[in-house]
Amino acid sequence: MENTEEIYTDFARVYDELMDNTPYEMWCNRLDQLIASYGVSRPTRDAEGILDSERNLVVDLGCGTGTLTELLYQKGYDCIGVDNSEEMLGIAMEKKVESGSEILYLHQDMRELDLYSTVGTVISVCDSVNYILEEEELLQVFRLVNNYLYPGGIFIFDFNTDYKYREVIGNTTIAENREDCSFIWENYYDPEEEINEYDLTIFVQEEGDTFHRFTETHLQRGYTVEQMRTLVEQAGLKILEIMDSDTGEAVSETSERVYIVAKEQQKEL
Repeated sequence: MENTEEIYTDFARVYDELMDNTPYEMWCNRLDQLIASYGVSRPTRDAEGILDSERNLVVDLGCGTGTLTELLYQKGYDCIGVDNSEEMLGIAMEKKVESGSEILYLHQDMRELDLYSTVGTVISVCDSVNYILEEEELLQVFRLVNNYLYPGGIFIFDFNTDYKYREVIGNTTIAENREDCSFIWENYYDPEEEINEYDLTIFVQEEGDTFHRFTETHLQRGYTVEQMRTLVEQAGLKILEIMDSDTGEAVSETSERVYIVAKEQQKEL
């Protein structure tokens, strides 16, 4: 896996502006519905005891700047945000101060997840798991999630498929101008390694007509649904649902982003 602590150093400054078209509210509503349908967490912070407190905790793994974490908190969930980038978490903390939320943010690599208790729900969206390039390391993440899930708790995550990298964004260039910044996003897909490299060149307007230019390289691996199914089950989790992120229906050969809902099934209270 790349060191995401390093790759988001400059990107964090403009991340929210470049992601302003991301449907966070739709994602939040979907997660809320899935938790209500399958999970044990409830949108309340009025716990009656330690077990209630743990069961109702929601961990946002790879939370970035905390936009989705804040939305879940507004729904009533008791939230913990985990990310490997200090810069991204710094922005998340600014949002926390502004909103007055009581979200706990932890600076951790998801491959070394270390929580103080079990939690009812773990989520990881916006293709965070695609940054993990080795199946063995992804299996380790899933095992850690399973370890920290409250009995019957659920894990909801999304991922970009190999089809998306291979057929849709691989070897393409995207350029956009925004009010305060512009970017060029160049993709290079390696079909043998199943890894997409994208090079970002970002121009941020400073005083007057001056622009600060910086570049970053990100690596993401595309996974098939079957690869993910195998890893989730090897981690000891039971798959409850697999769906196309865009349609909410069954996945197809052309699904680009996929949701998986899995359940902890071995612990006892």
